[in-house]
Amino acid sequence: MASEDITKLAESLAKTKVGGGQLSFKGQSLKLNTAEDAEEVIKQIEEFDGLEALRLEGNTVGVEAAKVIAKALEKKSELKRCHWSDMFTGRLRSEIPPALSSLGDALIAAGAQLVELDLSDNAFGPDGVRGFEALLKSPACYTLQELKLNNCGMGIGGGKILAAALKECHRKSSAQGKPLALKIFVAGRNRLENDGATALAEAFGIIGTLEEVHMPQNGINHPGITALAQAFAVNPLLKVINLNDNTFTEKGAVAMAETLKALRQIEVINFGDCLVRSKGAVAIADAVKEGLHKLKELNLSFCEIKRDAALTVAEAIEDKTELEKLDLNGNCLGEEVCEQLHEILEGFNMASVLGSLSDDEGEEDDDEEEEEDEDEEEEEEEEQQQLKERGAEEQESLTPKKIIDSQASTPVPSPPVDVATFLAFPSPEKLLRLGPKCSVLIAQQTDTSDVEKVVATLLRISSVFKDEAPVKTAVHETTDALMKKAFSSATFNSDAFISNLLVHMGLLKSEEKIKTVPSLYGILMTLNHMVQQDYFPKSLAPVLSAFVTKPNRALDSCSFARHMLLQTLHQL
Repeated sequence: MASEDITKLAESLAKTKVGGGQLSFKGQSLKLNTAEDAEEVIKQIEEFDGLEALRLEGNTVGVEAAKVIAKALEKKSELKRCHWSDMFTGRLRSEIPPALSSLGDALIAAGAQLVELDLSDNAFGPDGVRGFEALLKSPACYTLQELKLNNCGMGIGGGKILAAALKECHRKSSAQGKPLALKIFVAGRNRLENDGATALAEAFGIIGTLEEVHMPQNGINHPGITALAQAFAVNPLLKVINLNDNTFTEKGAVAMAETLKALRQIEVINFGDCLVRSKGAVAIADAVKEGLHKLKELNLSFCEIKRDAALTVAEAIEDKTELEKLDLNGNCLGEEVCEQLHEILEGFNMASVLGSLSDDEGEEDDDEEEEEDEDEEEEEEEEQQQLKERGAEEQESLTPKKIIDSQASTPVPSPPVDVATFLAFPSPEKLLRLGPKCSVLIAQQTDTSDVEKVVATLLRISSVFKDEAPVKTAVHETTDALMKKAFSSATFNSDAFISNLLVHMGLLKSEEKIKTVPSLYGILMTLNHMVQQDYFPKSLAPVLSAFVTKPNRALDSCSFARHMLLQTLHQL
């Protein structure tokens, strides 16, 4: 390390906050790659007597630096709080698990008894959970009260690993007469989906001591919501439930409403942007009316709630003297109903609790077609989910080549798939069934002189992206063949391509009415691979970075993929 770098590090460490048993390096942007880089940090840790809390947020710690910091922590048996969010900025995903493993092993060796573990905003994915799995199962976490894993990209696999570790921790700690008594669980923006949520629900049901659960933006539908509702019912101390931006529909909302009737300590309900719809809102209103006297906040914004249901919700809060906020913004009410809501709450002397209604969608025709079709839609959704899961199970241990081989040797017929069929109705299974030459076939049949066609094909390929190796490999190889052909053509307009792509992603406005892709996860993960390839024009990187950095609701729901892409662009 150069002398000027050491001086800079020393100056930064001079700002280190010490007090109340806490040593903080928060937000110092330290780049700790080697053991030498970490010398000053280690010195601070070693010289701190009675270390109870260590803050490493806002720095970047590499594998070698983590090992020597871990060595210093082996003697810190009094450590209780690890504030370790956002401490791997710019690191490869492969670096994070071993770094976490070293730190976790040190806490176990020290005989620490943790109360809080915060690893939020570390894009470690499913593999990263393996990095602290042993720690969660160890005596160091038998005393854990707060576990925060927001925005880590755990996915379904990571959610299942986490759930199993929590159950094992509870089993082992119970055997010693002091069961794990987790109070706060945070895991928003992790793509847990139904399977991950259901696995965690099983763990929650066993633990039974939760007071706050925050799981927004996880792509959870009503089967996962129902599983969580059943688990919440056996956690009688629950005060805060935040499931914002998942998809309840009526089934999930009714299940959650039944659970709310059994809970007596609830203070905050955040079901905003959860598509509870009118019937779901009425069920929740009934639960509120029957009890929940400690309720302080009820968020049912952007849930496709119509006039009568909204009025029912307002009437349900009449005797909720602790209520501070009722959010019904972004529903389908209309001006007249908005006025009625104000009048009802004024009658209760509670007008001040009603939040803004500035984003109201206006009154819709109150035909019952949507409500009547909802059960059918949900049944179809369940069938599709089951088919998807069965397909995933069949693919799990197969590479594309093995799938082709197995088709050749197995008498079970499969419908033929060609490029046109895949592009018309893309799916992971169809892409794999195109065989080893899928990348060549798609590139050959795409007119790469037409920017629109290239963008449309790329979006269809990326839409089937999955973290499973066979599918991910097929998507990457097909993308490479297509884009290498396009960018190498003298007639291909790269600037027009990136502009067109941004429009279809909903990140750039167009004068024409363009249908944007429903989810940005696949294209963001595919772009993360594309920008690292030699064929990708580096001149496009700043443009892409600028638009992906801008605030955008569609990007917020894919925060892990967004973070990965921005990290990669930053390193170019």
